[in-house]
Amino acid sequence: MASVGTSNLGVLAEVMGFPHQELSVVMIKKFNLARKQLLRQNITFSCNRKTGITRAIAPEATKVTGPTLSSVPLANYVPVYVMLPLDVISIDNVFRDQGKCEKQFKELREAGVDGIMVDVWWGIVEANGPGLYDWSAYRSLFQLVRKIGLKIQAIMSFHQCGGNIGDDVFIPIPKWVLAIGENNPDIFYTNRTGTRNKECLSLAVDNQPLFEGRTAIQIYSDYMRSFRENMSDFLEAGSIVDIEVGLGPAGELRYPSYTQSQGWKFPGIGEFQCYDKYMRTDFKEAATKAGHSECDLPDDAGTYNNVPAETGFFGPNGTYLTEKGKFFLTWYSNKLLLHGDQILDEANKAFLGCKVKLSAKVAGIHWWYKDASHAAELTAGFYNLDNRDGYRPIARMLSRHYGTFNFTCLEMRNSEHPAYAKSGPQELVQQVLSVGWKENIDVAGENALSRYDGYAYNQILLNARPNGINKNGPPELKMAGLTYLRLSEKLLQSRNFRTFKTFVKKMHADLDYCPEYEKPAPLGRSKGEISMDELLKATQRTKPFPWDEQTDARIGSLLAEYWDRLLNKFFLSN
Repeated sequence: MASVGTSNLGVLAEVMGFPHQELSVVMIKKFNLARKQLLRQNITFSCNRKTGITRAIAPEATKVTGPTLSSVPLANYVPVYVMLPLDVISIDNVFRDQGKCEKQFKELREAGVDGIMVDVWWGIVEANGPGLYDWSAYRSLFQLVRKIGLKIQAIMSFHQCGGNIGDDVFIPIPKWVLAIGENNPDIFYTNRTGTRNKECLSLAVDNQPLFEGRTAIQIYSDYMRSFRENMSDFLEAGSIVDIEVGLGPAGELRYPSYTQSQGWKFPGIGEFQCYDKYMRTDFKEAATKAGHSECDLPDDAGTYNNVPAETGFFGPNGTYLTEKGKFFLTWYSNKLLLHGDQILDEANKAFLGCKVKLSAKVAGIHWWYKDASHAAELTAGFYNLDNRDGYRPIARMLSRHYGTFNFTCLEMRNSEHPAYAKSGPQELVQQVLSVGWKENIDVAGENALSRYDGYAYNQILLNARPNGINKNGPPELKMAGLTYLRLSEKLLQSRNFRTFKTFVKKMHADLDYCPEYEKPAPLGRSKGEISMDELLKATQRTKPFPWDEQTDARIGSLLAEYWDRLLNKFFLSN
């Protein structure tokens, strides 16, 4: 996934670059004393030596707080979906382990989970040649999901699986597309040194007829139309309720500016990805038309693992503050907006009249958010500064397609990250969710990395209903849904799953599972095009909506959460 660098709270400590630490003798004595005091309160501890996760476990592991809400209006209910494993459909287009999946799906259903989300890989379905689609394995999967009684969120995954945080399998884009790229590598995103990224097609070829006479946009459109035709029974039955449209690497609307397979490590600023011949030509034409023919693409923005101050572009009084820098960043981010708008328009036409929602995912790039340059956001295509909103134009673009803004890193807190990374996930989430609500669109989200602890779940619960549950009607602010990443044996371990079930119940505002909650209206045609001038008016910064200090639907006691946080500060992976 895109949003990385959670700290040592049991998740990818190595990504953060923290050294292994040993508790001092004094600290061990203090810890043992505190442990004895907590044991008297019937609080126990669990330490997984493989992951290093040490957790304070309240009695029965599912103690919850908050009001009893049997009479709470259904409008407080936030549906919960679970992302399936990346290779639930194998690279050779086979639905393997059906018996195992059926057992796991039943457990999810019994836990009150509303549905599943699954990548529908372009590299699997259209692997055999242009326009040759094989949906059979996905049909088998969807039949099982429908049988169990779960809803489906289907991702149109026009990207490679592999190369990003959390990718443990490799599924390339179709071989026939890669073959075209052998002769014309400029169809791929390219950094300043000429390194190509084959994870997805460059947005620069959206309208270039380079693929057996088709443009990239036509490829995506044909794929989605074929999906509708071949999955019509699931769409008509209401089993598929959401189509998430892949718009870039990891399925997200962004440039592939921070790719592990190219050497990026947290918290590197990443690199601009606009140096293929098509992007170069487009930029030069745009600069000339605007009377800036002297402008060229940046040559002072550093490399993947630089920090802002090490570069001329992002450092104090850097190029990003000059007229030249502003022109480039506006062009770079506008190209991303137009790319998303065009593909979503095709998605709207493909699924017109279906009872589904369209959604698009945006990466939660939280590192360097508290640096004046917001460098990591800028290289990814989000022109977001302290005095400029880089996310509201995206929300406004989505509004014309009745789209849902799906955001990541909902589980993260600032305190989980090293100070040198200048991370601000809490403020970032608050900003992004607020602009979605201000544009009157649905906002949904995901956790960026798998977490099983109440500390993370409580942060998600806070973001899901920032001002709490309303006993008298709809909450003032509420997310439209949450997709938990991801289904695994570890999630289903008894202690983890008990806590997860409580989390689902709290997302539902303590209401019973409601299978009829997700019933989208027939998708209407996208509204008229929004001019770029109108989209750019949305860059004016406004104050985000206020958030409560804590969720009113807490899992576990404050004491247990405190020890979850404190103990994991010291116990790292072995």
